[in-house]
Amino acid sequence: MIVSNKMLKIHFLHVGHMSNKGTQGLFKTDVTYLKNMLTDDVSISVSTTDIEGVKKLNLTLDFVLPSLIDIPYERADSFAKKHKITRESYLYKLVALIFLLYMPIQAILSLISAYFIKLGLPGIYRNNVLKSMFYSDLIISSSDEIYKETSSLLPITIIWRITWWSMLFSKGWDVFISKIFNKPIIMFPNSVGPFKTRLGRSIALFALRRYELIIVREPISFDVVKSLELPSKLILTTDMAVLFAEGKESRDWVPRNEIGVCPGIYSRALSEDRELDYIITHARVLDKIIEKYGMRVKFVPHYISGFKNDDLDISKKIQENMKFKEHTELIITDSVDDFRSILLKFDLVISSKMHPAVFSTSGYVPTICVAYDHKQIGFFNILDMSEFVISLQNINYSIMLNKIEKMIDHLEDIQVKLYKKMINLKEKQRKAIKEVILQYLIIDGETNK
Repeated sequence: MIVSNKMLKIHFLHVGHMSNKGTQGLFKTDVTYLKNMLTDDVSISVSTTDIEGVKKLNLTLDFVLPSLIDIPYERADSFAKKHKITRESYLYKLVALIFLLYMPIQAILSLISAYFIKLGLPGIYRNNVLKSMFYSDLIISSSDEIYKETSSLLPITIIWRITWWSMLFSKGWDVFISKIFNKPIIMFPNSVGPFKTRLGRSIALFALRRYELIIVREPISFDVVKSLELPSKLILTTDMAVLFAEGKESRDWVPRNEIGVCPGIYSRALSEDRELDYIITHARVLDKIIEKYGMRVKFVPHYISGFKNDDLDISKKIQENMKFKEHTELIITDSVDDFRSILLKFDLVISSKMHPAVFSTSGYVPTICVAYDHKQIGFFNILDMSEFVISLQNINYSIMLNKIEKMIDHLEDIQVKLYKKMINLKEKQRKAIKEVILQYLIIDGETNK
């Protein structure tokens, strides 16, 4: 615990949409950890693309503000939900294009406003956001993933290229403005890369070179950042969500004969044939597990956007293709707290997304990962659980069934292994983040940097 004679001001950047339970969990952990460590002597503000979603988390935040530059697909998503159109419609694409063309205008307006504020004048654009950044003692890029182009195990399409380029530019501009204000900026545990185009890599480097400190959450990202030869200090830790709701694991290890499934694939990242193969493989394997072990299957969708092929839609499609669907259940949660508490009740979890796997393993639940990215592979490597990772590109009936059966045969051993690993991992994470905060905040009038 740190006590200061002054109110410390921290501003968080790059907080994403709360329809993703992982984003919820990461930001709640970031804020809760800082509040606990700094007691009441800290003022926290945030820039986010989902103001209403962040407010619903009921965290003690002084200001919840928009990002400096809007992300086109998120604005198009909001428009689509309001007007009940699909992402495949021409109107959706037109709206996304309009916001894409608006990005340079937002950049110019925010740059002019930043210099006005430095001169003591009110800004002409998003004044409250810029003032919050200007008066902060420290700016933190929130835990998650920001600097990448698609996922390492997925192909990159033209739609995803434009999407990632626009996201990289928006996030990078926040960092650029922070440095105009001469503010120390650090990156909380993120995954970095891959970069599959020269343009994407250049946009990412524009921001990455301006960080004082970059913290990555798995060794593959550590190697990616190291290869970029940045001037920033680099630290390897793990995912912040391992500290989510710490001390509230409530894991009783009582067998319930239930398996939790958190399926999901990136929209439009796979061909229709590969998507169908993913769905049918899950359906057939889960039917076999029900038939052989008498287990109940519960689908717990992680990312619910309301659009086609989100995790809820994929869960329903798997369920519809199952022979023993009467032994299944679909559980929908709004809060990350409920989501995680449900995961901790299962004998084992199968997850195609990062944070259901982080939540379950941090509560010592044996977990199988269907990986689409190196962030998942890296995390399971840290846990010495790589034998229970399946590449999305290689998933088939026999591979998936064999890994599940192997896990069922060794549930107790894996639970004990996870417990020992996580206790050590959590302690190291607490220590690493505390040292970082001490290093970059001004305490009692003196900087520790």
